[in-house]
Amino acid sequence: MSASRSSGGDRAPVRTIAELVRARWGDHRAGGLRCREPHADLTHHAAAAGAAARAALLADLLPRGAEPHVGLLLDNTAEYPLWLAAAALSGATAVGLNPTRRGAELARDIGHTECALLVTERAHLPLLDGLPGLPARTLVTDGPAYAALLAPYEDAVPGETVVRPPEPGRRMLLTFTSGSTGAPKAVIVSQGRLAAAGQALARQFGTGPDDVHYLCMPLFHGNAVIAGWAPALAGGAGVALRRRFSASGFLPDVRTFGATYFTYVGRAVQYLLDTPARPGDARNPLRLGFGTEAGPVDAGRFTARFGVRLVEGYGSSEGGAALRHSDAAPPGAVGRAGPGEDLAVVDPETGKERPRARLGPRGRLLNPGEAIGELVNRGRTLFEGYWKNEEAAAARTRAGWYWTGDLFFRDEDGWFHFAGRADDRLRVDGENLAAAVVENILARFPAARSAAVYAVPDPVSGDQVMAALALEEPGAFAPDAFAAFLAAQPDLSTKAAPRFVRVLARMPVTATNKIRRGELRRAGFRGGEGQVWWTPERGAPYRRLTDGDVVALLARYREQGREELLGR
Repeated sequence: MSASRSSGGDRAPVRTIAELVRARWGDHRAGGLRCREPHADLTHHAAAAGAAARAALLADLLPRGAEPHVGLLLDNTAEYPLWLAAAALSGATAVGLNPTRRGAELARDIGHTECALLVTERAHLPLLDGLPGLPARTLVTDGPAYAALLAPYEDAVPGETVVRPPEPGRRMLLTFTSGSTGAPKAVIVSQGRLAAAGQALARQFGTGPDDVHYLCMPLFHGNAVIAGWAPALAGGAGVALRRRFSASGFLPDVRTFGATYFTYVGRAVQYLLDTPARPGDARNPLRLGFGTEAGPVDAGRFTARFGVRLVEGYGSSEGGAALRHSDAAPPGAVGRAGPGEDLAVVDPETGKERPRARLGPRGRLLNPGEAIGELVNRGRTLFEGYWKNEEAAAARTRAGWYWTGDLFFRDEDGWFHFAGRADDRLRVDGENLAAAVVENILARFPAARSAAVYAVPDPVSGDQVMAALALEEPGAFAPDAFAAFLAAQPDLSTKAAPRFVRVLARMPVTATNKIRRGELRRAGFRGGEGQVWWTPERGAPYRRLTDGDVVALLARYREQGREELLGR
């Protein structure tokens, strides 16, 4: 575990990501940008030069009059941060495209954001086969013509060629999130907001030129860009990449790259803890991990095993609300509102503030029914809107408040604790899913008359997907046929297959024939009508959930201090 590094926080604040990229020009230190697969090892200057070349190429390729949006359908290769930096230098907008989305969903993401250019790699070309409305030009970064295409621009200087001036208010990034309506929304992130976030985190954590930020979370997700890449630029730190998250490859990468800082979301920390423990695990250069939803129990285990402090934070990609971490926070707490900020936990129906939480031994929540509500920001917000979705933006900011869509409770000392997702949103392994999208896919299952999808709390963090199916022939659920059906759906996200399935003779509905999702959610995998089937691990066969399974599951929830979240 390394000593504290020098900080980039003493520098005068800059206003754009373009300025941060230009600051690396002439910086010939090694380790500016590194990855194993495909191999890349660039100095800070070489990374800035590569971004300048791509920015100049952009100016020639983007059609006149078109939105300067560049879709990035890439894994975490060196090309991803180079194209992010190119978008910043040129004043264009990078659109993070999620390669786990399929078919019509992926086509919708590309079309909705009006991508004028698509940058991808050979591994993802099959995802584009047959999709309608693709941009006229697609660049394949590991294709035979790519290097020749870039060659004429190798002498480009950052800032020489722009599509539009890279000003602080200029839209630089569109990153997708899923909302309660089921339609994915593209969050607008300006150059100024991203630069400010990077500088704030570099100051908060004291990261600087001697640090290496390890980006193992996908760059199409806001966590890796906002909490990993931007602070590295702000502090002058190096960036090391992993193509896709690998629990077994984590420590070898950290040691090879000399990584001192990493970010995580969802269950990544649990996956790391599930790897076989070795005596030398704590012999690594890491000093800090920053992310969300590790859970206090696993965060403590991670620190004990790897010698690395984890800092849990909260801040949506939308920028509408953020909680500030403090080392004085009690176990399980995310943070407090900053000075002058007005955050509250309210009843989502009435807007009335919820009573403070009462915590028992080991921090267990004693009054979840009255304490849990939606986190809102009643003061100033950095939310910059959604791309061409004014209705969703208005819903997010109704009554003059910013509604996060996240469930929290607040203890008597003012600390906020995360409690899950509101409405029909699900957060699985750090990724947001929309129930309506999954329901539409399950509706294709030949044996189903109707389907409902909802979240049940994960034993460690976030949610797991549960579905209720009303069958044409009650009692005729065929688990192997259902699993085969899921595997055959080209537009089903890899994280959206239900972990639990409740099989019903009929769906519970209101007098107006709306499904009673609250009733299903409260029953969870315990009690309720019908049979419950489950897959203990992703990809494992479905089988009946037994009383013994329920006892074992409840023990896991109890161990993590999350039993109170069941049946809320």
